[in-house]
Amino acid sequence: MDSNHQSNYKLSKTEKKFLRKQIKARHTLLRHEGIETVSYATQSLIVANGGLGNRVSRNQLLPVLEKCGLVDALLMPPNKPYSFVRYKTVEESKKAYDTLNGKVIVDDLGQQIILYLNFVEKAQWKELGLQALPPGLMVIEDIISSEDEKMLLESVNWTEDTDNQNFQKSLKHRRVKHFGYEFHYENNHVDKDKPLPGGLPDICDSILEKWLKEGFIKHKPDQLTVNQYEPGHGIPAHVDTHSAFEDEIVSLSLGSEIVMDFKHPDGVTVPIMLPCRSLLVMTGESRYLWTHGITPRKFDTIQASRGPKSGIITGDVEDLTLSKRGIRTSFTFRKVRQTPCNCSYPLVCDSQMKETPTSFPESDKEASQLEQEYVHQVYEEIARHFSSTRHTPWPHIVEFLKALPSGSLVADIGCGNGKYLGINKELYMIGCDHSQNLVDICREKHYQALVCDALAVPIRSGSCDACISIAVIHHFATAERRVAALQELVRLLRPGGKALIYVWAMEQEYNKKKSKYLRENRISQGKKEEISNDTSVQELLVKQMPDVGNQDSAPSVPSINDFQDRGCNSRKVTNSKLPIHTNRTSFHSQDLLVPWHLKENPGKGKSIEPFGPLGSHDPGPVFHRYYHVFCEGEMEAACQTLSNISILQSYYDQGNWCVILQKV
Repeated sequence: MDSNHQSNYKLSKTEKKFLRKQIKARHTLLRHEGIETVSYATQSLIVANGGLGNRVSRNQLLPVLEKCGLVDALLMPPNKPYSFVRYKTVEESKKAYDTLNGKVIVDDLGQQIILYLNFVEKAQWKELGLQALPPGLMVIEDIISSEDEKMLLESVNWTEDTDNQNFQKSLKHRRVKHFGYEFHYENNHVDKDKPLPGGLPDICDSILEKWLKEGFIKHKPDQLTVNQYEPGHGIPAHVDTHSAFEDEIVSLSLGSEIVMDFKHPDGVTVPIMLPCRSLLVMTGESRYLWTHGITPRKFDTIQASRGPKSGIITGDVEDLTLSKRGIRTSFTFRKVRQTPCNCSYPLVCDSQMKETPTSFPESDKEASQLEQEYVHQVYEEIARHFSSTRHTPWPHIVEFLKALPSGSLVADIGCGNGKYLGINKELYMIGCDHSQNLVDICREKHYQALVCDALAVPIRSGSCDACISIAVIHHFATAERRVAALQELVRLLRPGGKALIYVWAMEQEYNKKKSKYLRENRISQGKKEEISNDTSVQELLVKQMPDVGNQDSAPSVPSINDFQDRGCNSRKVTNSKLPIHTNRTSFHSQDLLVPWHLKENPGKGKSIEPFGPLGSHDPGPVFHRYYHVFCEGEMEAACQTLSNISILQSYYDQGNWCVILQKV
């Protein structure tokens, strides 16, 4: 012990700093990931900051590690900011520990990252089982030549028709052009009686005829959508409207390879590599039932051995690396349907349902209006009641705040009733929230709080040592607005400052353990029947009619089939259809409305039951809050679109996905 103390005493100031960081990394891995490190030398090491989750690829890390000895295995789990390395001998592992702790490497974006190593008993990671392609899905590589690719890309004139109404409606994060028929984003449909002049580009005709002859496609398309994606951008998960198009949908990838995620309604996700000049063909179940989408990020996790070859991205952590995205242009061909769809999936088919499927706000204006009506107005109404149910701080958030240096300036963005503002008296904390009534509650507690929008916080850039955003970002209605909220957090931070972010998770059962949210569903069958009278089932859709430009009119009550929505002051949302969640159950949609029930107690004000009256009294007003619940890896992917951060930690906490990031 004296010898160790003497040794530490002789360390330089910089070396001591690295030692402290290395010890902190050890504690963080145990606290948030459950990974135990050991104090003695072994063949295996965990490399904090050296993971796919913070943009360190296998090609970058492996040569650094191999300078210290023969690497037996390098395990790089997807979306994690750390990796495991196993050396042939303990001596080589110890050399890496001594040599690489505190070593600076440069990630694929040119940013510096410092590695911190600790010994572990074994380098291991539980891998996902092998998955199969969704039924009816096929990927054909090298479907066209590089010469044809060049001609196709040059055939699209992005400078013309910029005043076209449909062009202006295109999503902000990609450029879009339509041929044959115009695709209407407001209803995810086409006008079958109004074909566009000129049809499909002439260059496509010979290519499509060749695909028909060779049997890659069965029908000649008459509609084409060309999308161009910049690196870091994507498209939300969706199913092409059944009634709009025939069974076969094909998409040609040009310019850059991409990983597209396919998701079954039961939660199974299959990431699939689409190489440059490959053709994706969706028929049957993969076309009608599985959603497909592209996560917005600048790097994709791919198989190192296979590279940009088509197929499923498996969970083989010994063979995962990163692929930097380039500009990708997709040519998606479809045949407009002239008769109702009679597919084998009636529960999700708009031709076979009375209601139309969920649509998504396609513009910033629509998203902002949805948030105003189904988030901001609702919290103003329920503020006192909401506050009475929010009094117990979450342990990991408390740990984060108490670990900050004394005197740190911390901003709580979306502070609610301020339950975290007084956790650590050694910090100077300021809260902000969109709700005036919640901010008033904070001020009653003598906390510093102000009313503002989380997308435009009136605090000077680079002035905060830390920020927290707890249960806020899941209320933003588009991926772009969620990323903008993250960027605003980063703007507030000084270099080296940290932000802790919590969002509600799609996965309310994780590692075979139910979240507290599901476990609290302990009500008798009789009470379940009572609640079913005022709470819809998962598939029930709420339809809101257009109400744009009428901001000064009296609030109107949305009609939700037979649902008694008494007292709801939320205005109707433009052309939006969102499923209403059944409280204390698993999620079946990422974008939904979550009911908040109130019960009137004569002479006593409102009850404090957050998820519905369970007594024998008549139900009181019901309010609906919009949520986007996050899938595993989605929050990390959103963070990775930011250019000036490093993800320090990512973990699951009682039904929430959580990230700690640092401004670099």
